[in-house]
Amino acid sequence: MIVNISEAKANLSKLIDMVYHGEKVVIAKNNLPIADLVIHKPTGKRKLGLLEGKFAVPENLMEEDKDIEALFYGGNA
Repeated sequence: MIVNISEAKANLSKLIDMVYHGEKVVIAKNNLPIADLVIHKPTGKRKLGLLEGKFAVPENLMEEDKDIEALFYGGNA
């Protein structure tokens, strides 16, 4: 089924119900198809820990750096 944007706006709930029940709905602008209305398909859960073991956190990560402090506070911090 092809519907123009104005019709899709007026009948969105009906169109969503149709898609839910397996109908293909194409939204068009000036009778040119521009979008398909389809059921949402989740892409899957994110995987945690993908970078585990790929890099090391430096031991001095939290130490202050005089040069950076000088940039923020000016002069010799």
